[in-house]
Amino acid sequence: MKKAFFLLLILGAALGAGAQARFLGQVKIEYERTVNVPAYYKDLDGEWYERIKERLPKQVTTYHEFIGDSTRSLYHPGKEAVLDPRSWYRPVADKNVIYTDFRAARTVAQKPVYEETFLIEDSLSKIKWRLTADTRVIAGYECRKAIGILDDSVAIFAFYTDEILIPGGPEGIQGLPGMILGMGVPRLHTTWFATKVDVFDIPMSTVKPATKGKKTSRAAMMKQVGEVLRDWGSFGSKMVVNFTI
Repeated sequence: MKKAFFLLLILGAALGAGAQARFLGQVKIEYERTVNVPAYYKDLDGEWYERIKERLPKQVTTYHEFIGDSTRSLYHPGKEAVLDPRSWYRPVADKNVIYTDFRAARTVAQKPVYEETFLIEDSLSKIKWRLTADTRVIAGYECRKAIGILDDSVAIFAFYTDEILIPGGPEGIQGLPGMILGMGVPRLHTTWFATKVDVFDIPMSTVKPATKGKKTSRAAMMKQVGEVLRDWGSFGSKMVVNFTI
């Protein structure tokens, strides 16, 4: 009788632990993308920043959505941000629409760059990740910190959860063993953090690549943008990184 009682206790504990664990295959995530505007402009051009700093907001937040599963995903603009019409700052690269095919390791990215819209069809960006022991809770999920290097030059920190079985994240950032719910790019003074995660009635039928834009590869787009922005001097050269993420 005692043996049977203890077996029931062990079984109950195991079932309880299993019920608490969440391993999700489909999600819709809302992100807030926040730019530290003074720091961003100070890095671009310190002298110009001193002239316009009184007209700059402390930060600007835009909104974005991710819908996907372990095979494909779509990242796109969310609700419209309210911007101060008197401010000199306008968000850069905030209208990207990124379709990712995780199985084929391919992406279709629609990126408006000033007066032109590119449609980039390419393989997924190569990011070198290093996992750390640091953790934090984001949108109710325990996340582990990872540090990545994109294009051997752009540092990224990311917090991912292995409770969501999708190797994706904001923009075109991917490649971790779980979903990225928090991310930062120090060179851009920009962070992305999930504020809401939906796991029911996910509209996967909307997960389709964009079709409008000038078809190109990532390397060709970056070359063209780099050539144009170089005419803007050091300011333009520093702006290029906005379009690499």
